[in-house]
Amino acid sequence: MTSTTTTATSAATRQPEIDRLPAAALTAAAAAWGIAVAWGASDGVFAALPRPLIAAIVAVTIAVPTAAFLASPRLLAVASALGQRRIIAFHLWRIPAALLFFWLGLQGALPPLFWILAGTGDLVAGLLAGWTIRRPVTRDAALAFHRFGFADFVVAVGTGLSFTLLNDPRMAPVAMLPLALVVLYGVGISGVSHLVSFRLLRR
Repeated sequence: MTSTTTTATSAATRQPEIDRLPAAALTAAAAAWGIAVAWGASDGVFAALPRPLIAAIVAVTIAVPTAAFLASPRLLAVASALGQRRIIAFHLWRIPAALLFFWLGLQGALPPLFWILAGTGDLVAGLLAGWTIRRPVTRDAALAFHRFGFADFVVAVGTGLSFTLLNDPRMAPVAMLPLALVVLYGVGISGVSHLVSFRLLRR
């Protein structure tokens, strides 16, 4: 009886197997976009674009993958199989991103309101991610993290867009390395992870 109960409990808590084909496609797409961002930033491609267009690129990198996830049960299954612990752990990258915002901001390379809000928000989100995965990740804990993390993105992106539309020359670093990897790559993936997680947690 004990053995049967243990087996049933193990089966109920076992992480579902990841579908390799869509997982490989997602990995390849993420790697390709990361390489494209690194190349475009280092070669001056993004710096030559009108700054509002960079904001549009950020929006597209969130909207298009999110729509693909929500329209595809196989992609949603991949996210579900990853589990909230792994998804939240990914957001630890926001701690070094915050330090980069602080470093550039203290040199006067970014508008103060932008780097203070974006840097502080990322730092808190990264620390919250670390705190959340140190214990069993419940639905409420995951939802609380994603709500804060997404709110931080809304504030940071909204503030950055405001200074971009005002043609503030101090927004130039968002199109150059290393900050371009945060704005044009990390923000997109993290934003998608928040929105997809909201869908998964509703289920």
